[in-house]
Amino acid sequence: MRCAIVGDIHGNLAAFKAVLEHIEVKGGVDEIWCLGDVVGYGPEPHECLEILRTYNHLCVAGNHDWAAVDKIDTLDFNPDAAQACHWTTEQLTPEDVDYLENLPLTLCRGDFTLVHGSPRQPIWEYVLSVSVAQDNFASFETSFCLIGHSHIPLVFECVDENLCVSNRLPAGSGLELGEHRLIINPGSVGQPRDGDPRASYILYDGEARIIYHYRIKYDIAATQRKMAEWGLPLPLIMRLSFGR
Repeated sequence: MRCAIVGDIHGNLAAFKAVLEHIEVKGGVDEIWCLGDVVGYGPEPHECLEILRTYNHLCVAGNHDWAAVDKIDTLDFNPDAAQACHWTTEQLTPEDVDYLENLPLTLCRGDFTLVHGSPRQPIWEYVLSVSVAQDNFASFETSFCLIGHSHIPLVFECVDENLCVSNRLPAGSGLELGEHRLIINPGSVGQPRDGDPRASYILYDGEARIIYHYRIKYDIAATQRKMAEWGLPLPLIMRLSFGR
């Protein structure tokens, strides 16, 4: 099986389309695994949901997905994120709302557990440090866990019960999945935060048991123009240029 692993699309249709086009160039996939936050921040939430639903896919709930359909409050969001979330809610169709309301917190597929934040706290927890990652290995039973939420491509490796190490996922690289358990973040399609503004995603070759990390250029200015036209917050518009 070949899978594309995407996360944090955040209503950025130009970035999502660029990733989908790259997937086809690479030979296509059997499934898309989405790690949540399809909506929020970006100017085309409905369109991103509509396209995702045309693919054979799995998807778990992100905090922005649930906030957009009032399953969680935006009190814990910063003001810009809250404003964008309330705007997003107004753009959703009844079908979009039904889809988002019914997204599960976690899914398992073969050797993989899929969550948005962390296996311990699927909606809210950021896994950015070795200590947090090490504590989370006890919260899933599969060999590997796929996460989003931080928008930063990272891999955490459980060497043994007392040792966890982390590494960035360099673009274009392949990582062979071995015996050690891993927590893997593919980075963000629609709002990268690691200093690289290009869309980020992973291809998984199940036969070879290798994941390939890619960074894809897209028309950032087009997304920014649409955000400005809708009156979305300027900081959210500007950060796309810098991947922060």
